[in-house]
Amino acid sequence: MTTRRDFVKSTVLAGLATGFSAKSYGKIIGSNDRVRVACVGFSDRFKSSHIPPFKQFQKEMNFEMVGLSDIWNRRRDEGKAFIDKALGSDVKLFRNNDELYASKSVDAVMLSTADFQHAIHTIEAVQAGCDCYTEKPLSETMDDNRAVLKAVKKSGKIVQIGSQRRSGENYFAAENFIKSGKFGPIVMVELVWNVNQPGRWRRPALTQDLKESDIDWKRFLVNRPNDTFDPRKYLEYRLFWPYSSGIPGQWMSHQIDTVHWFSGLPHPRSAVANGGIYQWQDGRANADTMTVVFDYGPLDDMTKGFQVQFTSRFSNSAGETKELYYSNGGMINLDTNEISPTGGLGEREAKAMGLKANLLEKIKLSEVTKIETNANTGYDQLTTAHIKNWMDCIRSRKTPNAPIEAGYQHSIATIMANAAYRTGQRVTFDEKTQEVMAGGKVFKY
Repeated sequence: MTTRRDFVKSTVLAGLATGFSAKSYGKIIGSNDRVRVACVGFSDRFKSSHIPPFKQFQKEMNFEMVGLSDIWNRRRDEGKAFIDKALGSDVKLFRNNDELYASKSVDAVMLSTADFQHAIHTIEAVQAGCDCYTEKPLSETMDDNRAVLKAVKKSGKIVQIGSQRRSGENYFAAENFIKSGKFGPIVMVELVWNVNQPGRWRRPALTQDLKESDIDWKRFLVNRPNDTFDPRKYLEYRLFWPYSSGIPGQWMSHQIDTVHWFSGLPHPRSAVANGGIYQWQDGRANADTMTVVFDYGPLDDMTKGFQVQFTSRFSNSAGETKELYYSNGGMINLDTNEISPTGGLGEREAKAMGLKANLLEKIKLSEVTKIETNANTGYDQLTTAHIKNWMDCIRSRKTPNAPIEAGYQHSIATIMANAAYRTGQRVTFDEKTQEVMAGGKVFKY
C-alpha cells in the first residue's frame, strides 16, 4: 500500500529532480535558534489566515516576524502597523524582494502575492537560502512550474504549498480508507465550489485610489508580457488572464489536489471545459461559471481510470462546496465526513448479472481517524494545522504535508483546465516534455 510518506518522497519529474545539495545543509536551524520570518506580499490572506496561527505558535517554537516586502507603499505601511500590533513585532520594511534578501536578515518567508507570481517568488526565496510557505496556485504556466520545481529540489529548502487540506484529519482518514483497498477503485469524483458573491475578488474602492507612482508596475509583471498600468489588473488580478486563471487556480487547485493525493496519480490524462461570464458583466476577463471534466488513469492502460467533474459558479451558491468520491460500492462524502453504500451495487442488480452485491458499510470517517474539520467548514483549523506543520518542518527538516511535488501536480491540472477553457480544445499532457498540449500545440498564453 502506498502511504502519504511514500507519495511525498516520490519525484514527479526525474529529469528535474536534482536532489538535495550538500550546500542546503550548510545552515540547519538549531532548536534554540530563533527563526526570522518575513511576509512577502501583505494580502488579505496573510492578515486573516497566516497571522493568527503564527501568533499562536511563535513563542513556543521561537519564531519571529522581522520583515515585510511589498511593492505598494500603502500596503507596506498598513502591513507594518498590522503586524507590529498583532505580534508585538517591529518589522523592517522592504520595497521589493531584492532588498529583502540582500539584507540577509531572514530565514523563512510567508508568501501570498498574486497568483502568477507565486512560482517566481518561491524561486527567489529558496535561492536566497530561505524556507517558504507558498500560497496556491503554485504556477499558472508550465514554464514557471518546471522552473520552481527544479529550483526547490536543488535548494533542499522546506517549501509548504498552501493546500491546507493536506493537514486535515478527515482527509488523512479518507486517504487511508481509499489506499487500504476497502473503498475499491475510484470510478468518479464530483467537485463543487459555488458562491453568490458579486464582490468576490473585486476591490472597487482601492482601484480608484491606486496610482502607478504608488507601486513598481514592472516588478509586478515579473515575467508576463509587457502591459500598460491598470489598477484593476493589480488589485483584481484574479479576474484577468494571464495574471490568474481565476476559478481553476483559486478554487479547483484545492480540490484537485486531493484527487492526486488519494489516487497517487500525478495529473490528468485529458481535460475538456466550458463556461463563460454569464452573470457579472463588470469588465472581467476570467469566467464566472465553469465546468471542467478530467480523465484520470495510468498512461499505459487507457481502459482503466476514472472521471473527475469540477463545477463552479459565482451566481448561485446552492451546493456550496462539495467533494464526493465514488466507487462501485458506495461513496465518501467529505462534506459530511461519511462513508456510505450510496449508489453501490445492490443485491438485485448484482444477482441479475450473476454477481455479488458490493455495498460499503455506513461509517463515519471519525471511526477511522479523529475528525475536527470537513470540506465545507473549518478552514481556519486546516490552515492553523498546515502552518504549524510548516514551522515544525523548518525545525526538523522533514518533508511537509504539502511539498513542492503537490504544487507541481495541482498546477498541471489547473493549467490544463485553463487551456481547455480558453482554446475550446480537448487538452492533454505530454509526459516526456512536461507540457500542456491543446490542438497539438503547447499552451502558453
